[in-house]
Amino acid sequence: MKPQRKTLLLTGASRGIGHATVRRFAESEWRIITSSRDPVPPECGRNPYWTDHVTADLSDAGNLEGFVAEVTRLLGDDGGLDALVNNAGLSPKSPTRERLGCLNGDLAGWHEVFQLNFFTPLMLSRRLAPALARAKGTIVNVTSIAAHAVHPFAGSAYSTSKAALSALTREMAVEFAPLGVRVNAVAPGEIETQMLSPETEVLIPRIPLARLGTPADVASTIFYLCTDASSYVTGTEIFITGGQHLY
Repeated sequence: MKPQRKTLLLTGASRGIGHATVRRFAESEWRIITSSRDPVPPECGRNPYWTDHVTADLSDAGNLEGFVAEVTRLLGDDGGLDALVNNAGLSPKSPTRERLGCLNGDLAGWHEVFQLNFFTPLMLSRRLAPALARAKGTIVNVTSIAAHAVHPFAGSAYSTSKAALSALTREMAVEFAPLGVRVNAVAPGEIETQMLSPETEVLIPRIPLARLGTPADVASTIFYLCTDASSYVTGTEIFITGGQHLY
């Protein structure tokens, strides 16, 4: 008999890193449940392993209860969750592309950013802890290079929310360990996605590998952290920056 397929829940799935992650897990025949605020674009090429997509705006805390209830229904009452990847993120820009800092950023915007980038991963991990424990699963939080140094383009709300998520990963790794659940993070640098600022190419001279990263670079690392190949790895944040974080 073929072993039962493992199950992934991925937020922020419809493009960029999220979509590349879906493709990587599908290659290994995982069952995939995804979420984003928009329906999955037709060009994403749904496959038989991408079984369910839940359209939900997770930046609105009022949507979380309904979302968790739907995921729980899809998993089944006694179903396990092998991997939760908290990828959904928000990085607001000003109309003039000016960096939004501590002095010029709208405070309501800060609340929205922290809700999606920090509180949503925390709340989903807490609510889905029983399913993760049943599968002895893993959690991967997607942080950012901007969590660890002032970034020329990423705004202060985004950077500090990702720094908080980085610290949360450490705390969760200790608290989830007795459940048999590992918790890690990946910190992408300049990755070629729609979130990337057009001016980012000026940073390439500061990247030792002398190129921008690709969503597949991030997806392969996320996959590693969700498999037995990393069975003794928890509380770790892997920089996917081409060495940029060394400067």
